[in-house]
Amino acid sequence: MIDLRSDTVTRPSAAMRQAMANAEVGDDVYGEDPTVNALQERVAGLLGKEDALFVASGTMGNQICLRVHTSPGDEVICEAGSHFLHFEGGAMPVLSGIQARTIVGHRGMIEAEQVRTALRANTYYFPRSKVVALENTHNLAGGTVLPLASIQEISGFCQKNRLALHLDGARLWNASIASGVSLETYGQLFDSISICLSKGLGAPAGSVIAGSREFIAEARRVRKQLGGGMRQIGLLAAAGHYAIDTNLSRLAEDHANAREFAEIIASSPDVEIDLENVQTNIIIARLHGDISASQFCQKMQQKGVRISMMDEQTLRAVTHLDVSREQVVEAAHIFLNQLSQ
Repeated sequence: MIDLRSDTVTRPSAAMRQAMANAEVGDDVYGEDPTVNALQERVAGLLGKEDALFVASGTMGNQICLRVHTSPGDEVICEAGSHFLHFEGGAMPVLSGIQARTIVGHRGMIEAEQVRTALRANTYYFPRSKVVALENTHNLAGGTVLPLASIQEISGFCQKNRLALHLDGARLWNASIASGVSLETYGQLFDSISICLSKGLGAPAGSVIAGSREFIAEARRVRKQLGGGMRQIGLLAAAGHYAIDTNLSRLAEDHANAREFAEIIASSPDVEIDLENVQTNIIIARLHGDISASQFCQKMQQKGVRISMMDEQTLRAVTHLDVSREQVVEAAHIFLNQLSQ
């Protein structure tokens, strides 16, 4: 089975499992797990931040960061297709009592002028605008990389208006490889960042959030409140170290494979795909005609390929380290064959 549903379906390699088995561990709640501590220090350094904290998932990372930045009744300004709005179980109002003020962006990017327009006036009956949140790469836009100049402009606006700037950087590794912009350059523009180890890098679990020492100290307290204080998690942190050492630079292969898949299926008049959006490892395709996306996914699975459905006309495929170029090409031709039947 060729599984292109997500880059989360990867499985730890034998070498990664060995690294996990050999990990030195301790009680992380006491701050005594050396492998976790080293990973946190490493990721903080890569992002140019003072400190970092290992968390169970990207959702936990985003929600901890947003909660630390806000108080109940506050508002987060973000792009309308943001992951933490659509795919995190309504966590913002449930966990933090906050709401979103959404902006429709272009390829997942909002502009500083849009943020200025969305900013609430300082009036007692309005929610308080406290955070601007971006997502890079942007999942629903098709894995697009946010333009650095636009991020810099928003960062400057946030600093002038005393707004926190958070990055859902679940796939920031991909953005950095695709754009050539360093993780540190991105990191220095944000007050907080959540970056994932279990997507393109192939670790079995875990994300890391980064920020100032003061921010991470409060994030640690919130992590405990949410049940995220784990114990001997150096086993997972070792997988994160191995993933950064081994799988970061090879993300370019995933990007090339996604591009090849997209170009093959774009040859059909029965599918609509914006090739300019295929910048990293995600392909979004819209079907024409009578067949629904759910029906098409079923047909593909019967032929040995798994892809995911976004709505009744839209499909998503994601390349990753567990699928080879040959498998991706094979899957693309199966896609074309199913369109013609």
